[in-house]
Parts: sequence; structure tokens; C-alpha cells
Amino acid sequence: MKIAIILGSTRPGRFGAQVADWVMAQTAGRDDAEYELVDLADYDLDLLNEPIVPGAARRQYENPKTRRWSETIDGFDGYVFVTPEYNHGVPAALKNAFDVLYPEWVHKGAALVSYGADGGVRAVEQWRTILANAQMHVVRGQSSFSTMLEVTKGEDGDVFAPAERRAKEVSNVLGQLTKLTEATASLRS
Repeated sequence: MKIAIILGSTRPGRFGAQVADWVMAQTAGRDDAEYELVDLADYDLDLLNEPIVPGAARRQYENPKTRRWSETIDGFDGYVFVTPEYNHGVPAALKNAFDVLYPEWVHKGAALVSYGADGGVRAVEQWRTILANAQMHVVRGQSSFSTMLEVTKGEDGDVFAPAERRAKEVSNVLGQLTKLTEATASLRS
């Protein structure tokens, strides 16, 4: 089973890279899946730049960037979305990356790790509705990091400093995700 940890911010100097790297580090020693960090910024996706809606395109995309993104996403069985909360909502770049595809997401497992001033919880609740629309199966557990409380000041700027309990929390979320992803495998065949 392959699980992608998707870094969902593309902003220069983004704090999310620290969060995603930390989540990826929590997968060390786990034998329930193969984990891979997927950085959305590496795909430079255009804004909804396909003439045919993804559900009707059947993975036949015209834009080479979309095709590359599709091939990457299609290769995974489940996903951990590492999402910021921007202005009480989901980040545009990650929403666009989700919206340019459709069949690649269907009947796959998802987990949500968020961060923001209030932990990114409003973005998580919006993601639950969005992901359900694509027939994704989202675990109940989540990890929500406060950029007000779980950050220290370093020489080069803010440094992610998660509370001690977070490692166990993320481990539980990953455990839920692998069980759910395995359970939904027959829906994808």
C-alpha cells in the first residue's frame, strides 16, 4: 500500500514544509505502508486549465502538467493532506490540485493534518465535504497544529515545535488511514 503525504502549500517560505517533513519523519519504522512526500509546488499546476471536466476526461488530460500530476496521484492508495488554513478556508493551490483530477481520488483513503493560527480546523471541515464529493473516505482522527503555540523563534525564522503528544496523535491517524485504505481497496478494483 502506498500513501502520499501531500504538502499542500506552494507559497515561498511556506511553514507547511516543516509540518510535512515532520509528518513524514513520523512514518519512519512503520511497516503498514510505503510513505512518500509529494510536494505540490513541484508540479506548477495551472488553474483549471483543462477543456474537459476531470470526471468526463477519464484521465486523458491535454495539459502535460495535469498528466504528470494525474500519474503521480494515481499511483497512491491513500493520502495525508497537509493543509494550511488561509482566511478561514482551504488553500487555493491545493484545492486547484484536487479539482483538476477526479477518478484518481475515487474510493481512496484520506487523512487531514492542518496548521494555522487556530490549528487549521476550519480548512479541515471544508476538506471533509470536498473529499466526500469525490467519493473519498476520510478518517475521523486528525492532527491540527497551532502556529501560535507550536512554533519557536529561530535564527532563520519560525521553527515548527509540535507538542509532545503530537507524535502519538499522528501515529494514530496514520493507523486509521492504512486500515481504511486497505478496507476500501476492493472498491477500487
